[in-house]
Amino acid sequence: MEEVIKIEGGRKLHGTVRISGSKNATVALIPAAILAHGPVTICGVPNISDVQSLSVLLQELGVAVIRKGEDILIIDPTEMENRPMTSETVGKLRASYYFMGALLGRYGHVEMKMPGGCYLGPRPIDLHVKGFEALGAQVKYEHGTYIIDAKELIGNKIFLDISSVGATINIMMAAVYAKGRTTIENAAKEPEIIDVATLLNKMGAKIRGVGTNVITIDGVDSLDGCFHEIIPDRIEAATYLVLAAAAADEVVVENIIPQHLESLLSKLNEIGIQMEIGLDHVKVTGRREELKATDIKTLPYPGFATDIQQPLTALLTQAQGQSIVTETIYRERFKHCQELAKMGANINVMSPSAMINGPTPLTGCEVVATDLRCGACLVIAGLLAEGVTTIHEIYHIDRGYDNLDGKLKALGANLWREQVD
Repeated sequence: MEEVIKIEGGRKLHGTVRISGSKNATVALIPAAILAHGPVTICGVPNISDVQSLSVLLQELGVAVIRKGEDILIIDPTEMENRPMTSETVGKLRASYYFMGALLGRYGHVEMKMPGGCYLGPRPIDLHVKGFEALGAQVKYEHGTYIIDAKELIGNKIFLDISSVGATINIMMAAVYAKGRTTIENAAKEPEIIDVATLLNKMGAKIRGVGTNVITIDGVDSLDGCFHEIIPDRIEAATYLVLAAAAADEVVVENIIPQHLESLLSKLNEIGIQMEIGLDHVKVTGRREELKATDIKTLPYPGFATDIQQPLTALLTQAQGQSIVTETIYRERFKHCQELAKMGANINVMSPSAMINGPTPLTGCEVVATDLRCGACLVIAGLLAEGVTTIHEIYHIDRGYDNLDGKLKALGANLWREQVD
């Protein structure tokens, strides 16, 4: 038996939706908390399966995890033991690799099997390894397991060949206890990195320059527990903005930081979506008569986020003319296109680009969420389509969207879950 989501399309949405804490920040903040020598309280934690998986990994290390209320997590690493991380949970979750930097920083030794997660084409962790080696660690890969050892971590200058979010955060975590100064050049600038550095600095780390391409970390001897509130999820916010643009009369998306969404908001305006932008919310008030095709190229922050490319493709099927989406981060991130084609979309994929010809009416059918953001794309397509859309492999969606069903039903969508053979 498998659980699916079914969506009856063609309903106009209306109302207000509140955005949860950032999934991409949370999956790094939770491993970062084990660098402390006391309890860390994190507020605004989204209720998603990735958080449940990370909680399991913490418990396997002997870390106490207490969930208070809907969105508060208390992580107490005072009884933690550095054990090999080789359970099945590591293989389900790409973000488990953040335990590499955290455990290396704290103990100078890590054993971890290759992390899993959504398949978006090759996603090597060689930049992370290169960073650990620059700090003085020796890295071996044996029988699917990384063994990383360092008698002592020593600060160094590290240049990242690609401004990778994961590598920037992982090296930052390993470097907080390193002797002397570490400089990460060509560092990624994403808001989630700033959030992790903010947590570490509250704990007593000395990190400067986050949000720029040069981050400086001066090593310290000890970090303490603290309280931290997660930033809102800019990708969830973007998903609901696109969803509102596709299927709403009027929707307010609240608890957001509009500056984090500037690349998307300018594209929505270009396409023909009418919006009112507030300090912490955006109201989508409708669309101009005919949506216009547009071209998109994914780039590291502050450019157009790769995670928003897939949801936006669903909306572009309704735009007049040819839109071209070019993917520069994960060249194979086009599996959603064949699912949209089943629903009637006219899309040609010539990697690293997809040509979307519109507008085309969409019809509900059986589709597969091949990864998290593909799932979001298919939810939007299902809301646009005539008839009922059945989405399979929805565990991908539950990895990253907090209470998707409840939030959509509150806006007037008709969707439900069913067990099918």
